[in-house]
Amino acid sequence: MHSFTLCQRCGRTICAACQVASPVGVLCPECVRQTQPGAAQRTSRSMRVAGRRISALDTPVTYGIMAVSVLTFILQSLSHYFGADEVTRALWYAPLYSLPGSVLPEGAGFEPWRMVTVMFTHSTGFIFHILFNMLALWLFGRNLEQLIGRVQFLVLYLFAGVGGSLGVMFYAYIDPSTINVPTVGASGAIFGVLAATLVAFKAAQANITSLAVLIGINFAIGLIPGAAISWQAHLGGMIVGAITMWLMLGARGPRKRGRRILTLVAFGVILAVLACAYLIVLPGIFA
Repeated sequence: MHSFTLCQRCGRTICAACQVASPVGVLCPECVRQTQPGAAQRTSRSMRVAGRRISALDTPVTYGIMAVSVLTFILQSLSHYFGADEVTRALWYAPLYSLPGSVLPEGAGFEPWRMVTVMFTHSTGFIFHILFNMLALWLFGRNLEQLIGRVQFLVLYLFAGVGGSLGVMFYAYIDPSTINVPTVGASGAIFGVLAATLVAFKAAQANITSLAVLIGINFAIGLIPGAAISWQAHLGGMIVGAITMWLMLGARGPRKRGRRILTLVAFGVILAVLACAYLIVLPGIFA
């Protein structure tokens, strides 16, 4: 014998097997479905929750850069596994991509944006490449982001990454044979973070000996013959990272916010102009 009750929302009868208990009483399955949000609402709610969680992090930019780098590495690895390496080839940088169109060899293209994309790539043949870079970013990036703020840290990281690419590009003036040698890695940007931290600690009159030694040892490793490490990117990243931090410190404080923004924009323009140096003077290989 079945026992029927009434739905507290619509008044229809429901059996014991179908009824759903709720804070307002017993409901029928139809009313339960109507009270549940749709897929679009659930997705929107999930995105809002995720956004709040990200913004609640102390260093969201550092973790965001790490996430993008890891995702890029996964895509690179999948592409490499299937024998194409198309992802790596689409994102890596070589001075060749800074050449003007009039002198580009067949199959190449003027693609200066690679100076930015390269800082999120890593070697798929050496897993420790991304592991060491992400560890260094996790150790030093979070502290620097907390020190100077999210926006300024992102600007510094991007500037330092471009500085690493500029180091690779300008070295082709010294050794033109490197003009078509591709590079990958976030090392230029990370060396920029290390150099910026050094400048910030020095300004705060903190002891910088251990950090200076650490930077020196890691830079020296790149100079070992056959190491296949782009020390040019490390040097370029360090120089630009240190200059960026020096500019930020020179205009720190809420009263100098406008001056700080203007200074950083001007430095960004200078980096963009330097990235176009090949349009004015070509390396000796084209002389």
